[in-house]
Amino acid sequence: MFIMLLCATLCPVGAFAQEKVRQVISINEIFELADQNSKSLRPDVTGINEAREAVKVAQNARLPEIDASLSFSYLGDGYISDRNFSNGMNAPIPHFGNNFALEVSQVIYAGGAISNGIAIAKLQEKNAKLTLQNSRNKIRFMLVGYYLDLFKQRNLLQVYEKNIEQTKQVLKDIHAKGEEGIVLKNDITRYELLLSNLELSKTQIKNTLAILNNNLTTSLGLSDNIVIEPDTSILSDILPAENNEYWTTTAVENSPALKQISLAVQINEHQDKIIRSERLPKVALVAGNHLDGPITFEIPPINKNFNYWFVGVGVNYKFSSLYKTNKSINKSKFTIQRTMEQYDDAKEQTELAIKADYIKYLEAYEQLNMQQKSVELANQNYSVVGNRYKNDMALITDMLDASNAKLSAEVQLANAQINIVFDYFKLLYVSGTLQELRVTN
Repeated sequence: MFIMLLCATLCPVGAFAQEKVRQVISINEIFELADQNSKSLRPDVTGINEAREAVKVAQNARLPEIDASLSFSYLGDGYISDRNFSNGMNAPIPHFGNNFALEVSQVIYAGGAISNGIAIAKLQEKNAKLTLQNSRNKIRFMLVGYYLDLFKQRNLLQVYEKNIEQTKQVLKDIHAKGEEGIVLKNDITRYELLLSNLELSKTQIKNTLAILNNNLTTSLGLSDNIVIEPDTSILSDILPAENNEYWTTTAVENSPALKQISLAVQINEHQDKIIRSERLPKVALVAGNHLDGPITFEIPPINKNFNYWFVGVGVNYKFSSLYKTNKSINKSKFTIQRTMEQYDDAKEQTELAIKADYIKYLEAYEQLNMQQKSVELANQNYSVVGNRYKNDMALITDMLDASNAKLSAEVQLANAQINIVFDYFKLLYVSGTLQELRVTN
């Protein structure tokens, strides 16, 4: 009795914990949740912080260098002899030695190497931000694909459920006629096969829905028991109908990928200046203070501390750069040229993609109009054939054909409405503006 009561108490709790919760989530909420919870974006956010610190590291090159050293030593006695190593004798030296040095240097001219290094670091910080934008653009488009596929599969599920219900009703009528001997058994078998295929398709759609829902909840950081319901209001939105020139201009101005290649050109130009700076002298202010003891450069050594200081200007010039830097400069020129050519190619490919996707966008509207007409005609045909079949003026094959035509038209209509939305979001993705979009209902 105790075990039975325990099971009765725990089972409802377990069932409640696994209960599915249906939740309507809009496109905006999808984007917001992705920004907050997507693990794919976290490395890019960390990359921005890393690049920001790299700028500070590059700026440190403008600060003075300060070196200090302190040492204590034991000095052994010296040995003095003639040049032929005869008449040698010991030279006592104070055994305790000490050294303290403090030196400061401040670069005042480095041929532009420091300023260009800082400029590169700042451009790399911008590049890190563009990487985040590009990743957000890709993730949002991926989630839009999942979301609209989920929408499409739910519409298809409704279509199949409706057709299964109608098929069962027709099958019921066929069985009634079969009892009267009007319908052949083969006709009943064929319609039962149709019903079986519809049930199988329904199962496949449900499995697809489960996969898409799992992809969305995982990407958005939601619980596994949440069943996402698409926001149907998105189909009623009036989507913009700008021309191809608008989308092309928008893509060139906003595409994170194009901006990153443009930044690469600038980075290579600054790198070229750093290479050329190797041909220029480096000038620095220097100052130092030394405290040494004992004074060993006197004979006999003087057991005292000797302190001296200095200030001045240091100039460093590498004469080898006159014949070594040429090859590096030539390589840098080709690097800049290659990057510029990559930008031109990427720009051309983006323009081609925009044009193709814009044509697909307009085509989606035409398909919607055609499918609406197709559904209307398919419904009329199904109604006419159904009436003729009830009056024994049509064969079962006619009913099968009419039912299949009706199912196909309804499925394509459900897809056509969502294809318009998908093609619009694809334009936003290719133009690089999806990552900053907020949908208004």
